[in-house]
Amino acid sequence: MGAPYPPIEPYTHGMLDTGDGNLVYWEACGNPEGKPALVVHGGPGSGCTSGPRRSFDPERYRIILFDQRGCGRSTPHAADPTTDMTLNTTEHLIADMERLREHLGVERWLLFGGSWGSTLSLAYAQRYPERVSEIVLVAVTSTRRHEIDWLYRGVGRFFPEAWERFRDALPPEDRDGDLVAAYARLMEHPDPDVRSRAAVSWAAWEDAVLSAEPDGAPNPYGDRPPVALLAFVRICAHYFAHAAWLEEGQLIRDAGRLAGIPGVLIHGRLDMSGPLETAWELARAWPGAELVVVDDAGHKGSATMRAALYGAFERFAKR
Repeated sequence: MGAPYPPIEPYTHGMLDTGDGNLVYWEACGNPEGKPALVVHGGPGSGCTSGPRRSFDPERYRIILFDQRGCGRSTPHAADPTTDMTLNTTEHLIADMERLREHLGVERWLLFGGSWGSTLSLAYAQRYPERVSEIVLVAVTSTRRHEIDWLYRGVGRFFPEAWERFRDALPPEDRDGDLVAAYARLMEHPDPDVRSRAAVSWAAWEDAVLSAEPDGAPNPYGDRPPVALLAFVRICAHYFAHAAWLEEGQLIRDAGRLAGIPGVLIHGRLDMSGPLETAWELARAWPGAELVVVDDAGHKGSATMRAALYGAFERFAKR
């Protein structure tokens, strides 16, 4: 099942000045008078793509997308080694989202996030619950340290050859410690070849974790253009080395703040990179959230998962 609506182009776009030297790209598609929906992309550092534009009814939705700091069309770009990563944290992204809402004159919006985008959507919604009408999340994550440890160490028991290559791409002194922090250090190395090799190794591991899934592209990480890949890995390693600057379990603990906001959590039972546990725990802690477990989907999704997603958007369009 492909996207239910034909390709569309933005009717407006711009660069949001954050006030600290960063410019955040944004665009709006569909009906300017429609129900506002914000697409919160994953990664972190993946950038927004044209695909999600087609997931919403363009007659009924005002579809807003943006490139989070340092990636996509936002500037300065994280592929540039001189870009200051201290200005790229979860707090900065939450502030950017709220600034964008004010800039566009949106009162309340639906949030749609997948993978890292679900973490960021939850963090924003718990900060500004009065600004959120509904939330739809797929491949749910909360970026707890034990989730990060699973993705970059624990799941290696299923892919030991690939995990060993991921580990052994690091300097010998870093192979028994915090691998994510070690990669974050490599992505700050002055030698561009060191940064490039680290980015390729990181992407190869991410692809290996998804390699058993039949749906989607075979190498969704490694096949990115070199500049996009550098930014993606630098931002990912930076965020995950700091557990997204969130207290451990914070987004599950504070899910009660979302009471009264309808939520749909859609998660594939076969997701190796982000096991179902997080979506399950979030659904139990969030009054009124609906959990949809898709038995034939992993992290990359399936036709069944997409049907559940489009069904949620269709239902919320009527609210």
